[in-house]
Amino acid sequence: MTSPSSMSSPAPSPGELRERLEEIGRRVGTEEAAHRAALQEAQRRADALRALVADALEGFAAAAATSGAPHLRIELGPTRLDDKHIRAVEFEIRRGRHIAIVTVKSRGEVTLVGPFHAGKTEGPCKTFPFAAEGDLLRGLGDFLERFLSEAVTP
Repeated sequence: MTSPSSMSSPAPSPGELRERLEEIGRRVGTEEAAHRAALQEAQRRADALRALVADALEGFAAAAATSGAPHLRIELGPTRLDDKHIRAVEFEIRRGRHIAIVTVKSRGEVTLVGPFHAGKTEGPCKTFPFAAEGDLLRGLGDFLERFLSEAVTP
């Protein structure tokens, strides 16, 4: 069915569509520019946390292999723009359907999401301010322990 507005005006040309989206891009870009430094700090912190988690997971894999279970491998995804928050960076920890996500928000928080199963509701979540590094590291240890316990239990 044709809508009334499409009958009253001609379709935009490809060039007009591009111009329209460029204008939206300029407007959104200008609004988001104020958050650039905070997002860069979130990226820096996410990269540092990811490196910490990578080292810890390497230790887990080596210990599991030495103990006779070399098949217990955990995937660690790259840091990337968060799926839900435009001003946050995340990375994923996964084994099969078991997932945990570390989200670093530009507003100065780190949220540990999960563990949960793919296709299920995310959660539970626990958030730490950047200033609470000791609490974050303790919480991260508990978080990874819960993830590994769930992810490697048949």
